[in-house]
Amino acid sequence: VFTEQGLYMLMTVLKGPLAVKQSKALIRTFKKMKDYILENRDLIGQREILQLSMETANNRIEINKINSDMISLEKQISDVAEGLKDVVTKSELADMMNSFVSDDDDKWLMFNAKFSSADEVYESIYKQAKSSIYVVDNYIGLRTLVHLKNSPTGVNIILFSDNVGNNKLHNIEFIDFCKEYPTVNLSMKKTGGIFHDRFIVLDYGTADERVFLCGASSKDAGARITSIVEDYGVSKYTPVIATLLKNPTLNLPQ
Repeated sequence: VFTEQGLYMLMTVLKGPLAVKQSKALIRTFKKMKDYILENRDLIGQREILQLSMETANNRIEINKINSDMISLEKQISDVAEGLKDVVTKSELADMMNSFVSDDDDKWLMFNAKFSSADEVYESIYKQAKSSIYVVDNYIGLRTLVHLKNSPTGVNIILFSDNVGNNKLHNIEFIDFCKEYPTVNLSMKKTGGIFHDRFIVLDYGTADERVFLCGASSKDAGARITSIVEDYGVSKYTPVIATLLKNPTLNLPQ
């Protein structure tokens, strides 16, 4: 129970004002601890930072999924609460979840005419791929990789990027990600400095090819108002991708 995941589980069974207050305080303590570690990253190695960052990203995705499922679970939880007086009610749990996921942590964007969790949108797009995923984005980071971790097995993934910006992706992060998710077939190529927009191409060169235009980089999508839209005129992207595939390999900084 004295792990972050254990606390999430414990909060679903404890009831009462004091329990809610303590749950909020503990969650915020975990968040402050992670923020402190990241701000003092010189005190620990890059490998520890990578593991902490990946755990944080995974936890945020799981929390958002729990929140999105609350409405559909209302009847089941109400029935359980009726028979078990010590079980937290749906409304109390929803308020609790909303309270410890702060505004700074919420990553929302517009997709399919509605606001959705940025992490869930990227994951849902990547899961639709059958043969390949091509991501064109000059600003990539650890979160870019985390979004790809649940891609279908056997899908060929290429990140096209010049890896610019203040928080560049480093080789140690990429190597550790590949060790953690060996089934993700991921490689990288340069964009050549001629691309501004970001887009995702699924199943390039097949009858199932699809193209999504992204208003922001996946590593920080949702930080500001942005959107992802599907472009159904895929044929115009054929020569663009053909040129990108000829570009040299992207070498990450150490």
